[in-house]
Amino acid sequence: MSKAPNPHHRHRFPAELISHAVWLYHIFSLSFRDVELLLAERGVIVSYESLRQWCLKFGASFADKMRRRRPKPGDKWHLDEVFIRIKGELHFLWRAVDQDGVVLDILVQSRRDAGAAKRFFKRLLKDLEYVPRVDLEYVPRVLSTDKLGSYGVAQRELLPTVEPRKSRYLNNRAENSHRPTRRRERQMQRFKSSSQAQGFLSVHWFIHGHFRPRRHRMTAANYRDSRAAAFRVWREETCARMAA
Repeated sequence: MSKAPNPHHRHRFPAELISHAVWLYHIFSLSFRDVELLLAERGVIVSYESLRQWCLKFGASFADKMRRRRPKPGDKWHLDEVFIRIKGELHFLWRAVDQDGVVLDILVQSRRDAGAAKRFFKRLLKDLEYVPRVDLEYVPRVLSTDKLGSYGVAQRELLPTVEPRKSRYLNNRAENSHRPTRRRERQMQRFKSSSQAQGFLSVHWFIHGHFRPRRHRMTAANYRDSRAAAFRVWREETCARMAA
């Protein structure tokens, strides 16, 4: 059996440095020029355009590995949609998180009608098929949404056994998860297209979320252990295995 090709082949910089550059860009609200400056201070001379290419080439595969390493979702899902403006046109970012604040999936769409809600539900359920320790028949116990009627249509058709809860207050966990997106949207001076927004946010949230446990519910010791485990997984998935 032949070995899979090394994605770092013909790259001048080692896998560890590329991994660190992608990590800096997605964990902090930095531009490519900011990351270029941080690396230059450490004696690493690389252009911001190379950094952009690294994030495009490696970001999606890194995020996919983090997605597959996430724990089994909780039994309470919180769904919400927020508007984003792309080239002057209104789009909607749909997001689902569980009761532990883990992002389950996101989808950028131009509408928020019943059809858009069903597309999001189908994508969400399909994505769970690739999460280890999740039974293929897995569905949540409770679905918390705002009072948008589109959710009810999709829930009755695709998740009829799930208990729906509609309240503007029960859905705060999903609403709060939009805040980092707003920061990145401002820093990037808005998204340029729906495909660019979908591609960036899909990568950003699974990398960013991997290092952002609910710290306020942890002791300092537990948080340090969780942080160390997150770094260990990141190194395993983005450096050692890919560079082997």
